[in-house]
This record gives sequence, structure tokens and C-alpha cells, in this order.
Amino acid sequence: MSAKYPIISVTGSSGSGTTSVRRTFEQIFRREQIAAAFIEGDAFHRYNRDEMSTMMALEELKGNRNFSHFGPSGNLLAELEAVFRSYHESGTGKTRHYVHDDEEAAFYGCAPGTFTDWEALPGQSDLLFYEGLHGAVKTDEVNISQYPDLKIGVVPVINLEWIQKIHRDCSARGHSTEAVMDIMLRRMPDYVHYICPQFTKTDINFQRVPTVDTSNPFAARWIPTADESMVIIRFAKPRGIDFPYLRSMIHDSFMSRANSIVIPGNKLDLAMQLILTPFVLQLVERRRRAC
Repeated sequence: MSAKYPIISVTGSSGSGTTSVRRTFEQIFRREQIAAAFIEGDAFHRYNRDEMSTMMALEELKGNRNFSHFGPSGNLLAELEAVFRSYHESGTGKTRHYVHDDEEAAFYGCAPGTFTDWEALPGQSDLLFYEGLHGAVKTDEVNISQYPDLKIGVVPVINLEWIQKIHRDCSARGHSTEAVMDIMLRRMPDYVHYICPQFTKTDINFQRVPTVDTSNPFAARWIPTADESMVIIRFAKPRGIDFPYLRSMIHDSFMSRANSIVIPGNKLDLAMQLILTPFVLQLVERRRRAC
């Protein structure tokens, strides 16, 4: 952790909803006039889209049907750790962008499925914000989890996560349900070994739980709405969290454990604003005092 150069990481698997949490942070940064530098987990994939397809085919010929973006072999985790370390020490670092679709291709001037060139992070920033798969990962080779000052986990229950991914990949990316199922099966070992363990290292987890039947995610016609969900918010260190205040501000919420509050799904944005804004302001104030 660094007083001068704080880092916030938001971690969740594909389809979990980390982008929505990023938008909430962006609202906080804009409202509080905080200059944030952003890095995306997808920028640190090892291969572009065509290369990844080739590598998956080669690995499958070797008998490895579990080669995926969730594990170390599909990512530049050492380079990601180096960026976290560099920003932690001096507020500097390099990143790039992974171009997901035609809209981003038009903006960045690169073909979908490729990367932009590496470029330096903005010279003046109050904090670094990461959103992706590995913001709190620790392996035998890297320990990214040691650098962020605030680690957020976004972890819907697994069937809901799958429903969200299926609908996103089928509607926005043109995949078939069968293709998405194959991707999820391929990723499962890495999901268990590299994604799940991160959520024991996070400071706050947001877990959405549907209140409608999601027993067969592959047949679900709609994603459960916010009104059809509850959200469990778990704090690793509940000391200092004003739970009575949160309960008074978020109607129909209740405590399920001493470190967990359960809220209606449609109050998630309000809850994140109430919970995350003080954390962000503390980090920025600490930085300003240190500088």
C-alpha cells in the first residue's frame, strides 16, 4: 500500500458485472474531482483474439482443453504486477487497450480483437484504478494482491454469472449458447484455482443473488433484474463501518452476519455510493497529506 500513490482494484470474472462497478467509481471520481488513471485487465492478455484461438487449438492437440484467459499462461501477470509496483512506488506505469468490437475499433484505430500500442499512464493522477480478472491474484510467481489499497470483488452466484455471460456473449458478440458453454467449461479449472481465491483477499465483496429460479442458466430467457435480486455486501474488516447508518439509508436491508449487510438489488448503486465514496476520499486525502 502506498500513501502517495493509492491503487483501487475491482476483480470479477467475465460477465460478473465489474463494468457496472467501474461506472459507479467513475461517477465518484467525477463528482469529487479526482483524477484517476485506468488500466483494464483485458489489456494484459498474452494473445490477441486470433492468436488465442490458435493457442487454444495447439493446447488442445496436446491434451490440454483448459487453456484460458483465467489462468497465468493466457496473461501477462508479471507485466501487470510490474505496473502495480511501478505506480505504487512512483505513480508511473504503462498500459494498452484491448479492442473488443467495431465501436472501439473506430475509436482506437485498431482491428477488433487486437491491442493498441503500449503507452504511459497520465503524468498526474490521484490514484490508479484497475478493473479485470486478476486484481487480487497471488501465485507462486506473482503477488498482485499486495499492492492495491482497496480491493473490491464482484461475485454473483455462479448460475447468475453464467446467465449474464451467455446473454452478453450471444447478443453483443454473436456467439452461440453452445460456444459460450464450451468457453465456460474450458475456463472452469482456472476459475477455481485463480479467480475464486482472490475473493478471500478482497476488502469488500458485492454478491448478487437472484430471487427467481435460475436453476438452468442455459435455458434462462432473461437476466434477473435488479428488482428480482438481493445483494450481499461482505466486509473483510467491518470495524469502522457504520452499519446502522447504512441500514437507515438503505430501506429493507438487514444484517446477515456481523460483517455482512444484505440489500435489495435495486439499491446497489446507492449502497456503492454510500460505502465506496468515504474509502475513496480517505485514500485521496492520505495522498494529499503525504505529498
